[in-house]
Amino acid sequence: MLSRRTFAAALIAVLAVPTLGPTLAAAQATTPSAATIERQLDAAPRVKLRPNQRVTIREFKRRPDLRRQARSIDIQSINFAFGSAAISSSQYGKIENIADALERILRRDPRARVLIEGHTDAVGSFQSNQILSEQRAASLKRTLVREFGVPGYALETVGYGEEFLLVQTQDENWRNRRVTLRRFDDFIR
Repeated sequence: MLSRRTFAAALIAVLAVPTLGPTLAAAQATTPSAATIERQLDAAPRVKLRPNQRVTIREFKRRPDLRRQARSIDIQSINFAFGSAAISSSQYGKIENIADALERILRRDPRARVLIEGHTDAVGSFQSNQILSEQRAASLKRTLVREFGVPGYALETVGYGEEFLLVQTQDENWRNRRVTLRRFDDFIR
């Protein structure tokens, strides 16, 4: 246990260090605007597949080479409690941006389809992270459909657990705990 003097000295040392950018809380709280999400998911496709090159949804989920070619945006601001897939109503303002963007895209193109990918950091077992990522993606879809009226047919989910880390570390890193929205209608049969 720290004495008050040791605690005060440690606090002063932390406060004296200049920050080199946004704080963790600010970075996590920043949600892309509906317009930014819409622009990313509605951009011109990076690649145009011929009809005989198109794949099933299942194949698309399994092929990182195709997923990298799809229009996408990472959403790192939806905060899940550690080990939880529940989305609290305090997060609905962030999710509303996603819903608004999807609504505008679907109004222009009712055939648009978006994959919600769940990701975790590498803390915990591979299997528990896999399950958690799947649950988080499903939780976001459920919230978009039930609370914001996004049509369920337009959304697919998949969990990748710790498989595609943004920051290569076995330690906790909030950047790895994210969902990615990926538009895939250009890739499927």
